[in-house]
Amino acid sequence: MNTEKIICPVDRTLSLINKKWSIQIIRDMFFGKKHFKEFKEDKPKLSNKVLSSCLKDLEENGLIEKKVLNTTPVTTEYYLTEYGRSMNRIVYELAMFTLSAEDSYTEETRNELKETFRKTLEIDD
Repeated sequence: MNTEKIICPVDRTLSLINKKWSIQIIRDMFFGKKHFKEFKEDKPKLSNKVLSSCLKDLEENGLIEKKVLNTTPVTTEYYLTEYGRSMNRIVYELAMFTLSAEDSYTEETRNELKETFRKTLEIDD
């Protein structure tokens, strides 16, 4: 009898991004590599402690990598791995879900955002 525990793939995916800010950090990294302080530029409520924890978790799960640069002061760059980049469709669909359901966007804004996400996330439809 196979005693291997089967984990639902949806649950496993959600466990990769379950920390607060994780999906926003992944989304931001589709625009390119980031330094620690760059993650906080448009997230004033994101504390250093939470950001550090989130980055560590994403790194441990293989979604991002960090590169420590030999500079003074020492700086660290974070970038998506291929595994992390494979979340492009998930991020895109989350955005499209909101764009299709929310009335707060004008048609012009909705179209601009769709195109921006499509290009940034390299979505071919």
